[in-house]
Amino acid sequence: MKQWVLLSALTCLGSACGDRPAPGPERYQWRLPAGFPTPRVPADNPMTEAKVQLGRRLFYDKRLSLNGTQACASCHEQARAFTDGRTHGLGSTGELHRRNAQGLANIAYATSYTWANPNLTSLELQALTPLFGKEPVELGFADKEEELLARLRADPDLAARFAEAFPEEAEPVSLASITRALASFERTLLSGNSPYDQYLYGGKVNALSPAAKRGMELFFSERLECNHCHSGFNFQDAAIHEGSSEAVLPFHNTGLYNEDGAGAYPATDPGLIELTGRPEDMGSFRASSLRNVALTAPYMHDGSIATLSEVLDHYAAGGRARMLDSSQTSPLRSGFVRGFTLTPEEKADMLAFLEALTDTEFLTDPRFADPALHP
Repeated sequence: MKQWVLLSALTCLGSACGDRPAPGPERYQWRLPAGFPTPRVPADNPMTEAKVQLGRRLFYDKRLSLNGTQACASCHEQARAFTDGRTHGLGSTGELHRRNAQGLANIAYATSYTWANPNLTSLELQALTPLFGKEPVELGFADKEEELLARLRADPDLAARFAEAFPEEAEPVSLASITRALASFERTLLSGNSPYDQYLYGGKVNALSPAAKRGMELFFSERLECNHCHSGFNFQDAAIHEGSSEAVLPFHNTGLYNEDGAGAYPATDPGLIELTGRPEDMGSFRASSLRNVALTAPYMHDGSIATLSEVLDHYAAGGRARMLDSSQTSPLRSGFVRGFTLTPEEKADMLAFLEALTDTEFLTDPRFADPALHP
């Protein structure tokens, strides 16, 4: 860096080149899918190629778990659209979590993170939860921040990558730089080249089968109401980007439980009400994106629905009925969960459309893969 500045100054002597800023890390060049807006990025964490590559390494590094058994990628596998296929997440200590691991495709556009926490509104902040959380334990570094930092600083190659990504920092390997690098990589996980996208934006009229086209019409119909909670380019009603005015934080009750006839969810996980204390938030959770949904089973916040076919059955029934009274569904369920009837042929069409949201290129893109396997 100092040599470059000296050479630049010598070159400018006697010329009108003016003041030039010292070169910093190369800015990241977005490769946005057709129809996708540019993600909004925090002002204190601008995207750079060095940060993205460092974050990718950290994402796959098992040293980010205290016992060295798990990385972020252990619960977010690329081949599964960055989910893990489990009913409930499994932490590095073997603790089974109460919730299903969410996918990371297009997470750059989310307005909140995890299933039901309106306070986690940035990827940088969210990264602290798996690293240091105690209930449940994920990566296991609670109260051991210095041990994590010492472990990473001891690797000369990794320390050099931190210095490249954060040249302005006196100590590049810090908790802030770890979370910023991870967030930068996660923002690059853009998925928008499914058959649906090829049909809609690529002019490939045969990218969707006739069944998928019929399913698409059903999906966007007022009869089924699917697109109210799964809307827009990301099939998710909460999205933020450079052109957004402000973030919206919707949460929904899908009628998944009704234990007492008044809408109660299991005490082990009642949803948004845990944080807000408002009775109307009982059973409310964030709507997930439907991108790559055919690969992200099992479904719902607790992984209690095994297949997409069963998901359609759940919504067709207007939610689950109270255990003691099969005719009574939750009074707290969303107004969009009203129930509907599908013929066997229509159900097959809906499944064909949902499967057409799978972006196979995303699942194998080497830019998102383990750098040990794809340098």
